[in-house]
Amino acid sequence: MVINGVEIKKGTYQLIRMGVSKLPSGTPIDIQTHVFRSENDGPVVLVLGGLHGDEINGVEIVRRSLYNKLFDNLTCGTVIAIPLLNVYGFINFSRELPDGKDINRSFPGSKSGSLASRVARKLTKEIIPHIDLGVDFHTGGANIYNEPQVRVAPADKKAIELAEVFGVPFIIESNLINKSLRRETFKRGKSLLVFEGGESLRLDERSIEYGLAGIENLMIHLKMKEGKMKQNDFIYLSDTVWLRASISGIFVSKVSSGDPVEVNQLLGEIHTPNNHSVKKIKSKRKGYIYGINNTPVVNQGDALFHIGVS
Repeated sequence: MVINGVEIKKGTYQLIRMGVSKLPSGTPIDIQTHVFRSENDGPVVLVLGGLHGDEINGVEIVRRSLYNKLFDNLTCGTVIAIPLLNVYGFINFSRELPDGKDINRSFPGSKSGSLASRVARKLTKEIIPHIDLGVDFHTGGANIYNEPQVRVAPADKKAIELAEVFGVPFIIESNLINKSLRRETFKRGKSLLVFEGGESLRLDERSIEYGLAGIENLMIHLKMKEGKMKQNDFIYLSDTVWLRASISGIFVSKVSSGDPVEVNQLLGEIHTPNNHSVKKIKSKRKGYIYGINNTPVVNQGDALFHIGVS
């Protein structure tokens, strides 16, 4: 196995710094890649955090897995762990890169393109060819709290099987998005789970614990590690819908993330600041709340609740 010109021999660990570009200040942008290779052949698994720089839970999940030595002494196979892909976004509390580009809409990337495209290209060229499967860790964005969940493409039967092993409250069908990492890996015959948990710019211990347990469950299932898997019940959601604000004002939720909801159930209220009116928000579907807006002040049209139907 050779990554970025560095050979990783069986039974060894390597920290590889994959240079991508430099900022105008001359500060280098490197992707630090940890590679743990067993003496024995087996699956090659990618665990990736920080594709969006403001989604800190994923960075912490991969960082903590390294700190806890989760990938030491593998019985077989290889783990490629990247705690932080989007270095620029991380230090600037941003989802995007300097030109406003989203790495997860830039695959397969280009070695002569924007910074987002160059980061995508480095992952596409140096990492994806080696892996059999991966987990891409995310959070909700823009103050949306996502109940711990794994998103899978309906066509990727292997990903669905692995999602059940991973062990989160919800498995959600989600179509492949053009130029995303998940689509790029699927095109190459590899399965990628997208984990979502918590919200951007905040650590959520519950989501972190689900992420760590999920990685360990996968490794035990793949016989890369000895141990007993943590069994968790899950709900499979095949259809989803956003419920949006019909007026602007102060948003007060009456439900919590993960709650089941019924048709016409009161989910929340929007109050105008001068107390002229109150808009009640009721569910139009029977299902489960798996995403909820934590912003107290909302504009007309803002997403408030993400509801999934099993």
